[in-house]
Amino acid sequence: MAAKCTAEFLGTFLLIFTVGCNVLGGSAVWGGVSIACVLMVAIYSMGGISGANFNPAVSMTLGISKAMGGPGLDWKTVGIYCGVQSAAGVAAALCYSALFGESFNLAPAKGFAWYHAGLCELLYTLMLCFVVMNVAAAKKNVQEKNQYYGLAIGFVIIAGAYGAGAVSGGCFNPAVALGIDVSSAGLGFGWCGPYILFELAGAALAAVLFKVVRPEDFEGEKTSATELVSEFLGTYILVLTVGLNVLGKSKAAAFSIAASLTSMIYALGDVSGAHFNPAVTVAILASGRCPDLTHAKAGTFIGAQIAGGIAAAFTYAFIYKGATFALGPVGDFTWAGVSVAEIVFTFVLCFTVLCVAVSERTKASHLFGLAIGSCVTVGGFAVGGISGGSLNPAVSFGIAAAQVLNGGFFYKAVIYSLLEFAGGAAAAGVFKVTHEVETALPEGKIEA
Repeated sequence: MAAKCTAEFLGTFLLIFTVGCNVLGGSAVWGGVSIACVLMVAIYSMGGISGANFNPAVSMTLGISKAMGGPGLDWKTVGIYCGVQSAAGVAAALCYSALFGESFNLAPAKGFAWYHAGLCELLYTLMLCFVVMNVAAAKKNVQEKNQYYGLAIGFVIIAGAYGAGAVSGGCFNPAVALGIDVSSAGLGFGWCGPYILFELAGAALAAVLFKVVRPEDFEGEKTSATELVSEFLGTYILVLTVGLNVLGKSKAAAFSIAASLTSMIYALGDVSGAHFNPAVTVAILASGRCPDLTHAKAGTFIGAQIAGGIAAAFTYAFIYKGATFALGPVGDFTWAGVSVAEIVFTFVLCFTVLCVAVSERTKASHLFGLAIGSCVTVGGFAVGGISGGSLNPAVSFGIAAAQVLNGGFFYKAVIYSLLEFAGGAAAAGVFKVTHEVETALPEGKIEA
């Protein structure tokens, strides 16, 4: 236990010390990436020692999961870990305050109420704990010893820091909230209480949702409803991250959105296939390479994805007190420019999915999530200034649905979706040509 506690203290200390140095050092653009990377390297370094929780919310999720009959930690270990992590958080915060000669306060951003910040903390703590459970605790992933677990968990911080961070500060960790509040007690103290409550609520909900999407880890059976919940959740997190980044005027929106997609693909790829995009579902269906994906099943997937997108859009509109944003050409660009942008980069996304996740010849067993998520980075930065870089009918429907609250027109979502479906269909057609060898050779005889 001494080795485990030392690992938990060190990892949590490094995480929170890095948080403080980035905030006080004024690293507005790369701060979220820096914090995500220190978490990632600490997880890879010490995951085999203590499990690399570095967060009382993660430990609580593991405790709740264990209590429900799934994988996790016993309550004694949870208690010890939480105490060590909290002590490390306070120690790290005092150290960065001494280093810079100042501190910063914990509170919702100006113009936001406690429930806006609380909802952000709940949702992204939920995402963090949910991803941890799926990539590092799920029995299947433990047995297969995947090598992407640290990347998937670290990328949650990139997803949340640039979106939710503009509202709540982006703690997603009771040890972070406690450390910041204690070190800045001279500026005001007390916000760590509600922050921690919302974070622990997110942790509990993550444990429940983990049981829903992986019933086999709790001696249950997987059903079609399990897959639909998976598609809804993944799309919800993706579209929520889109909205929060746009409304928060993030300086790294495309990368943050891509990170959310990467993390959720790694978390749920072996549950539903992690499409999270009707254009991807259509591309896979059109490719003919997934016999289990029938037309009826594809229809239910698309329904779940669009429902997740709309639900997420109304969530970000609530957080920003009714503010939304429009779907359509950006600046001086026309619908012709939008058409090219959405078709080409939805093609890139769908073609990459088919190549790295469907094809047996070019499948990327560990890097598939990063490859697919990177397509959003590519398209977001390349054509975000032309079409907004939706590349996903669920994103388009969500944005348009929320914008109706402020007098927007829903028909734009239909236009975008048709363009995106065209990109997906084109991807399936080209994939059939480039990967024809897989169907030409007998099964098991694919040449290297």
